[in-house]
Amino acid sequence: MTEPALDPAAIVTAPYDYQRHDPEIDRTISFRPATMGADLGRLHRWLNEEHVLPYWRLDHPLPVFRKRLAEKLADDHLTPYVGCLDHVPMSYWERYWAADDPLADHYDARPADQGVHLLVGAPEYLGRGYATPLLRSMTEFALRHPETDRVVAEPDARNERAIRVFEACGYEPVREFEFPAEEKTALLVVCERERFESEVLGR
Repeated sequence: MTEPALDPAAIVTAPYDYQRHDPEIDRTISFRPATMGADLGRLHRWLNEEHVLPYWRLDHPLPVFRKRLAEKLADDHLTPYVGCLDHVPMSYWERYWAADDPLADHYDARPADQGVHLLVGAPEYLGRGYATPLLRSMTEFALRHPETDRVVAEPDARNERAIRVFEACGYEPVREFEFPAEEKTALLVVCERERFESEVLGR
């Protein structure tokens, strides 16, 4: 599905696809597409962090991880992003078309539903209140597509911290399910555009 031109109010500066100043944390949040050249080592390091391993389980040797990242970068249904605070890379994101994802086997996916995966990679950014503003921005970014009225996610059902962040951003828990494609028990959470814009953005 083709992305539309971004809203000029977003204050986008190359190489970012999205950038805004968040007054809640007084930081500039930005997302740029991940690349093999700039991010291979960074993402490999993040995925081997103790707080990430239990949920992502991608602690492969570097040559294996390089192949996995190449597959993600070539995947038409998914876009990997690096999230930055004040232009410093500190998180990894995947935005994907849910109808073309294994998740669609577990709920009634609409053609323009988008899904998100996320991790805060740099340990020094943990526990400082950044995850909620970051997810709020990524959700707003996804909803800029005019046909998307719903953003979904499937966090590990054990990951209570992540689930609280999703709920704070307007995602409603729907149900737990066994997700063989991700080798986990997942919690389906759904964020509807109307609720997000009225309750989270206050529009």
